[in-house]
Amino acid sequence: MALDALAFGAHPDDVELTCGGLVALLASHGHRVGIVDLTRGERGTRGDIATRAREAEAAARILGADRRLTLGLPDCGLDRLASGQLRAIADCLREHRPSLVIAPDRHDEHPDHVEASFLVARACYLAGLAGYEARGERFRPARLVFALYRASTAPHLVVDVSDVWGKRTDAVRAHASQFDPAAGDPTYLTAAGFLESVEGRARAWGAIAGVAHAEAFRVRGAWPVDDARALLGAKGGGRG
Repeated sequence: MALDALAFGAHPDDVELTCGGLVALLASHGHRVGIVDLTRGERGTRGDIATRAREAEAAARILGADRRLTLGLPDCGLDRLASGQLRAIADCLREHRPSLVIAPDRHDEHPDHVEASFLVARACYLAGLAGYEARGERFRPARLVFALYRASTAPHLVVDVSDVWGKRTDAVRAHASQFDPAAGDPTYLTAAGFLESVEGRARAWGAIAGVAHAEAFRVRGAWPVDDARALLGAKGGGRG
């Protein structure tokens, strides 16, 4: 199935916490969006594989994603140099051929998030090489962005997700095994104020753009401007 955008996360709730608003926003405009969980989150303190898979599917429906895939790579074992892991991601890219890829940002404390960032970025390049041994015809996404989780990392782009913030919040809460304090042993995800801090980051990034909630992203290299009117912003007027 060809998709317009593909959002990658290391674990089943990572996309919801970083770029779920962008997924919901694109879906609300009629674009076909997919979510790819690199691992099943099987090493986590809470929630077994089956529970996390059900929660992930429920969250994807809330966001309006067309597909949610799990590549089944090893939780706590992601490795940017592992040829099999790179090939699995390249296979996925060649199959779904997204114009936009959203990857985790590498500035993070979780080693899986760091490795996932490098894996997806490298696979985006390798999938475009005719001589690279992956399934399907060669393909390279037009755009690659990295979704921020830490407020300490300066963004290059902020996207207004105010209109879909409720969906994103509901999608996060769909992962009850991870965020419901009553569902198991305490973790930092169930600490008092954690979800409030997630919204606080979105409000801080939103303040940059003068909106209620935003998600933040980084890019690599220069982005071409195909239509100079984009530089005027949403309120840019004209004489016509």
